[in-house]
Amino acid sequence: MSERVTVIGGGLAGCEAAWQLARRGARVRLFEMRPERRSPAHETDDLAELVCSNSLRSDAPENAVGLLHEEMRRAGSLVLEAADHNRVPAGSALAVDRVAFAREIGARIAAEPNIELVRREVTELPEGLVILATGPLTSDALAASVRELCGDSLYFYDSIAPVVYADSLKHERLFRASRWRSQEEGEGDYLNSPLSRDAYHAFVKELVGADKVPLHEFEKPVYFEGCLPIEVMAERGAETLSFGPMKPVGLEDPRGGPPPYAVVQLRQEDKAGSLYNLVGFQTKLRIGEQRRIFRTLPGLEEAVFARFGSVHRNTFIRAPELLDERLEHRAKPGLHFAGQMAGVEGYVESAALGLLAGIFVAAKARARVGCLRDHQTSDQTSDSAPLPPATTALGALLAHLRHANPRHFQPMNVNFGLFPALEGKAARGPRKDRHVRLAARAREDLGSWLTAVKPA
Repeated sequence: MSERVTVIGGGLAGCEAAWQLARRGARVRLFEMRPERRSPAHETDDLAELVCSNSLRSDAPENAVGLLHEEMRRAGSLVLEAADHNRVPAGSALAVDRVAFAREIGARIAAEPNIELVRREVTELPEGLVILATGPLTSDALAASVRELCGDSLYFYDSIAPVVYADSLKHERLFRASRWRSQEEGEGDYLNSPLSRDAYHAFVKELVGADKVPLHEFEKPVYFEGCLPIEVMAERGAETLSFGPMKPVGLEDPRGGPPPYAVVQLRQEDKAGSLYNLVGFQTKLRIGEQRRIFRTLPGLEEAVFARFGSVHRNTFIRAPELLDERLEHRAKPGLHFAGQMAGVEGYVESAALGLLAGIFVAAKARARVGCLRDHQTSDQTSDSAPLPPATTALGALLAHLRHANPRHFQPMNVNFGLFPALEGKAARGPRKDRHVRLAARAREDLGSWLTAVKPA
């Protein structure tokens, strides 16, 4: 028996967290506000409803998200097990029959004796051990409670810019410079893609005419002026972007030549410098259009995208400032965050944080009541489950939430740019080969962690 844990949110992260807790002997109260209150996005009252797509993305073992699938399967993930049971043909992607998938998860949650499902809205943060996993459409009342705790660190973004791999860029066509050298990022922190007048206007024309993803009913086009989709800015006038995110003012190409008419800036996304964000390029363009149009930019002709841009409502906290390495709020011990609220993007990443939060909180719950595994004495009690190695997909996600730049923090999908770099000869060769080696290292390193955190 252990202290009862409250899990708020019946999506992928909340269900996964509740399942991991229950497997480890914790008693759980899982709160889901539907059907008492509906979000604008949900269509059913099922737990773990997949709102947008039925795809959990690539299941290929040499792909970062495919590796994350594998790690979660090995860790006993409810979400991955249900996905495998309800898989539909989709090539190398893991796509599911979303109705059958949700119903299986709901049935297994309902049949688990350690989980009590409560269909009621939670409007304020409770005391005790809590996992908050309410996702990007957190209800207004609970969001206000979180905002009170987090201050201005609770953000509502409706757009995300693409991220590219640094080693896929043609650096000889780019130059390093910072627009305002007095800012703390210092001189030369940005890569810059320069455009001539003709190239700029051709780019704008492509943006205006491109195919966009239609907004859902719950995604009304009410944008923050400081975070407009780039195609919306382009539609406001041919020169709008040249006075906005593509303005060349304050940028000098050290190689000389005529000054650029417009510039696209790329900002480093991770500590290793393996990923770069297209600054101000948040977009609702379809993925194929993003790839086609952004590859017309100088230096990006062969760009490989770690994340494509998107526009949607997204509620998340500034995790690097607020959470510790086990997803616990620094100022409110006992409160843990999981899912998109904690700062990841995607179904699988959200469920992965639910899995980790469940494992971490289960250890804390056992320790609080002295229910120790392996016959430990009370003075040997530790309420901290070990962290997954940073070389694994699970560990890389946690490390990103801990070490990302808080000033520019945005939700991120798992990708190999988040992993510690390979060393020596292993770091050489084509990207695909390096990804295979990164995945092999992760599989080898995960084993001891799984042994340490497995249910009793």
